[in-house]
Amino acid sequence: MDMNLIIQLIAGALGGNAAGALLKNLNLGTLGNSIVGILGGGLGGQILAAPGGAGATVASTGSTDIGSIIGSIASGGVGGGVLMAIIGAIKTALAKR
Repeated sequence: MDMNLIIQLIAGALGGNAAGALLKNLNLGTLGNSIVGILGGGLGGQILAAPGGAGATVASTGSTDIGSIIGSIASGGVGGGVLMAIIGAIKTALAKR
């Protein structure tokens, strides 16, 4: 498994839990935040690593230099936090029905 992907997944879990702590009304609980954050971290990293994506040059090198690690942490954390907020908003909207 690629080291950058592992970093993105871990950062995604942390990003999901950070978003859950900040957005109390969208919180899915620690386990839910972590699972959705891991998914979001992986997706966020893959989207940024896609050809033409913002992180394509950093992620395509395949190395674990500091720039690549920082890029993986940022994309994973943001992806995890954003997906957690989206899923939390959907869950909250459905619960109001």
